[in-house]
Amino acid sequence: MAKLQNALAKNIPVWRDEIRTLVKKNGGKKISDVTILQAYGGMRGVKGMVCDTSEVPPDKGLLIRGIPVGDLVNKTPEDTFYLLCTGSLPNAKDRRALTEELSSRARVPSYVWKVLEAMPRNSHPMCMLDTAVLVMQRESKFAKAYADGMNKMDYWKPTLEDSMDLLARMPAIAAGIYRMRFNKGKRIAPKKGLTWAENYAHMLGVPDKSGEFADCMRLYLVLHSDHEGGNVSAHTCHLVGSALSDPYYSVSAGLNGLAGPLHGLANQECLKWVLELKKKFKGVPTDEQLTQYAWDTLNGGKVIPGYGHAVLRVSDPRYVAFREFGMKHFPDDPVMALVNKIFEIVPGVLKEHGKAKNPWPNVDAGSGALLHHYGLREFSYYTVLFSVSRAMGMLSQLVINRAMGSPIERPKSVTTKWLQGQVK
Repeated sequence: MAKLQNALAKNIPVWRDEIRTLVKKNGGKKISDVTILQAYGGMRGVKGMVCDTSEVPPDKGLLIRGIPVGDLVNKTPEDTFYLLCTGSLPNAKDRRALTEELSSRARVPSYVWKVLEAMPRNSHPMCMLDTAVLVMQRESKFAKAYADGMNKMDYWKPTLEDSMDLLARMPAIAAGIYRMRFNKGKRIAPKKGLTWAENYAHMLGVPDKSGEFADCMRLYLVLHSDHEGGNVSAHTCHLVGSALSDPYYSVSAGLNGLAGPLHGLANQECLKWVLELKKKFKGVPTDEQLTQYAWDTLNGGKVIPGYGHAVLRVSDPRYVAFREFGMKHFPDDPVMALVNKIFEIVPGVLKEHGKAKNPWPNVDAGSGALLHHYGLREFSYYTVLFSVSRAMGMLSQLVINRAMGSPIERPKSVTTKWLQGQVK
């Protein structure tokens, strides 16, 4: 980990000075106004927190440290995590060092498996993952260093240690849960010489002679890694971490948010709609049939899953990457062919309907089709895959916030009566 830590140690003083200067010179300047609608509407669009790892401009889509995510589709999760933490992509030597470091930390404590094996056999996979993360809290190097007493300027160092330990173990835990929960047989041990994503694919046990599924996992993990600081999982992790809770507590809290139907369930809801469509027409429908089905969905007071986005006003570049992967490797798969046809038909319907602010697809409109193609069809597990990836974003944000000395988060709340008084 020395290379990653050294890169951070070099950048952190510069970042601290930039923030200190910005606050000193411009601390009193206003960056946002809040409406009553926003106060009641989940604070959507309110500029009130800082996230330097990524941003989502409505007209561009996800930028990771300023780099469009579409430019990272051939990179590895190791590249992505290094980029999230340091602001720069690693060279080949640094990437290899990070892979080896994660591999050296990947052993899951035996008590974790005992706890998971003691859970009811029908436990939700996300509950199992969250339980595994939380039960490992006793391993926290940050908690120990804080209890022993340390300079607050160094909080980021044991936070990085915890982050590396947790990130290294996530694929083995997630894969073990998959095999245990869905009766896939014994756990599969990690294999030396594989990357973080390759080992995850290997431990899942999905047949993959060509390595294509492993490549799909690599892409999936890169694309879901981070998405600003205001989404539920990232914000929850940040909020809990702002109290100086260690990464195990903080990521566990973020995973609880990701498990919510309005956050991490979207990809399986999208795939469910696609499969229902396929079943109704016994295959890929004609353009006319799909157009009518889309109108029937909208006229029935429902939304078309995967289309529209709270922030974006263009096609999600992550969807574009998934669609290109599917159309390259298995364009004749009926589900993939249907996902492609939906992309060609549905935006036009939504434009004519007129109520959708953004008629274009988001990432969830295509990701499930890839998983379905490779035989990973246990829908309740999909959010676990999301979690393994999003851990990179949550943990990198934790490290950066500890390095910058971010304070405990404590926004001011007001009452309805106070608002009523303000508008008079």
